[in-house]
Amino acid sequence: MRAIAVFLALLLLAGIAWMLLQASDVSIVVNGHRLVGPAKFAAEGWGVLVAVVALFCVAILLAFVFAGIGILLLGALVLAGVAAAWLAFPFLLPLLVPLLVVWLFIAVVRALARR
Repeated sequence: MRAIAVFLALLLLAGIAWMLLQASDVSIVVNGHRLVGPAKFAAEGWGVLVAVVALFCVAILLAFVFAGIGILLLGALVLAGVAAAWLAFPFLLPLLVPLLVVWLFIAVVRALARR
Protein backbone atom coordinates (compact mmCIF):
# COMPACT_ATOMS: atom_id res chain seq x y z
CA MET A 1 0.00 0.00 0.00
CA ARG A 2 2.88 2.33 0.79
CA ALA A 3 4.45 1.68 -2.61
CA ILE A 4 1.19 2.64 -4.32
CA ALA A 5 1.03 5.88 -2.28
CA VAL A 6 4.61 6.76 -3.21
CA PHE A 7 3.90 6.01 -6.87
CA LEU A 8 0.79 8.21 -6.87
CA ALA A 9 2.69 11.05 -5.17
CA LEU A 10 5.45 10.83 -7.78
CA LEU A 11 2.84 10.74 -10.53
CA LEU A 12 1.24 13.89 -9.08
CA LEU A 13 4.61 15.65 -8.91
CA ALA A 14 5.40 14.62 -12.49
CA GLY A 15 2.05 16.00 -13.63
CA ILE A 16 2.71 19.30 -11.86
CA ALA A 17 6.20 19.52 -13.39
CA TRP A 18 4.77 18.80 -16.83
CA MET A 19 2.17 21.54 -16.38
CA LEU A 20 4.81 24.02 -15.24
CA LEU A 21 7.08 23.37 -18.20
CA GLN A 22 4.31 23.70 -20.79
CA ALA A 23 4.05 26.97 -22.65
CA SER A 24 0.92 28.80 -21.60
CA ASP A 25 -1.12 31.31 -23.54
CA VAL A 26 -1.58 33.43 -20.45
CA SER A 27 0.45 36.61 -20.25
CA ILE A 28 0.81 38.33 -16.89
CA VAL A 29 1.12 42.10 -17.14
CA VAL A 30 2.56 44.16 -14.29
CA ASN A 31 2.78 47.97 -14.70
CA GLY A 32 2.29 47.63 -18.45
CA HIS A 33 5.12 45.12 -18.93
CA ARG A 34 4.70 41.41 -19.55
CA LEU A 35 6.38 39.07 -17.12
CA VAL A 36 9.16 37.01 -18.66
CA GLY A 37 11.80 34.60 -17.41
CA PRO A 38 11.92 33.49 -13.78
CA ALA A 39 9.22 35.94 -12.69
CA LYS A 40 6.75 34.38 -15.13
CA PHE A 41 7.76 30.89 -13.98
CA ALA A 42 7.23 31.89 -10.32
CA ALA A 43 3.83 33.47 -11.04
CA GLU A 44 2.65 30.40 -12.95
CA GLY A 45 3.97 28.16 -10.18
CA TRP A 46 1.84 29.96 -7.62
CA GLY A 47 -1.18 29.48 -9.85
CA VAL A 48 -0.53 25.75 -10.07
CA LEU A 49 -0.01 25.56 -6.30
CA VAL A 50 -3.33 27.31 -5.65
CA ALA A 51 -5.06 24.98 -8.12
CA VAL A 52 -3.61 21.87 -6.44
CA VAL A 53 -4.68 23.04 -2.98
CA ALA A 54 -8.18 23.83 -4.28
CA LEU A 55 -8.47 20.39 -5.90
CA PHE A 56 -7.40 18.66 -2.67
CA CYS A 57 -10.03 20.65 -0.75
CA VAL A 58 -12.70 19.64 -3.26
CA ALA A 59 -11.58 15.99 -3.06
CA ILE A 60 -11.87 15.99 0.74
CA LEU A 61 -15.31 17.61 0.55
CA LEU A 62 -16.51 15.06 -2.00
CA ALA A 63 -15.19 12.18 0.11
CA PHE A 64 -17.37 13.35 3.01
CA VAL A 65 -20.39 13.97 0.75
CA PHE A 66 -20.18 10.57 -0.92
CA ALA A 67 -19.64 8.85 2.43
CA GLY A 68 -22.82 10.48 3.74
CA ILE A 69 -24.78 9.48 0.65
CA GLY A 70 -23.41 5.95 0.95
CA ILE A 71 -24.61 5.69 4.55
CA LEU A 72 -28.06 6.90 3.54
CA LEU A 73 -28.22 4.41 0.67
CA LEU A 74 -27.07 1.59 2.93
CA GLY A 75 -29.73 2.52 5.48
CA ALA A 76 -32.40 2.52 2.78
CA LEU A 77 -31.19 -0.88 1.56
CA VAL A 78 -31.36 -2.30 5.09
CA LEU A 79 -34.88 -0.93 5.56
CA ALA A 80 -35.96 -2.48 2.26
CA GLY A 81 -34.45 -5.81 3.33
CA VAL A 82 -36.24 -5.68 6.67
CA ALA A 83 -39.53 -4.91 4.91
CA ALA A 84 -39.00 -7.80 2.49
CA ALA A 85 -38.16 -10.20 5.33
CA TRP A 86 -41.21 -9.00 7.27
CA LEU A 87 -43.45 -9.75 4.30
CA ALA A 88 -41.83 -13.12 3.61
CA PHE A 89 -41.42 -14.21 7.25
CA PRO A 90 -44.45 -16.52 7.47
CA PHE A 91 -43.12 -18.55 4.55
CA LEU A 92 -39.57 -18.67 5.92
CA LEU A 93 -40.40 -19.57 9.53
CA PRO A 94 -39.88 -23.36 9.12
CA LEU A 95 -36.42 -22.63 7.65
CA LEU A 96 -35.39 -19.84 10.04
CA VAL A 97 -35.97 -21.68 13.33
CA PRO A 98 -33.40 -24.46 12.64
CA LEU A 99 -30.96 -21.83 11.31
CA LEU A 100 -31.37 -19.83 14.52
CA VAL A 101 -30.60 -22.92 16.61
CA VAL A 102 -27.45 -23.67 14.56
CA TRP A 103 -26.37 -20.02 14.77
CA LEU A 104 -26.78 -19.93 18.55
CA PHE A 105 -24.89 -23.23 18.90
CA ILE A 106 -21.95 -21.89 16.86
CA ALA A 107 -21.96 -18.62 18.84
CA VAL A 108 -21.79 -20.50 22.16
CA VAL A 109 -18.99 -22.78 20.91
CA ARG A 110 -16.94 -19.79 19.66
CA ALA A 111 -17.47 -17.93 22.93
CA LEU A 112 -16.24 -20.93 24.89
CA ALA A 113 -13.26 -21.39 22.57
CA ARG A 114 -12.09 -17.78 23.16
CA ARG A 115 -11.77 -18.36 26.90
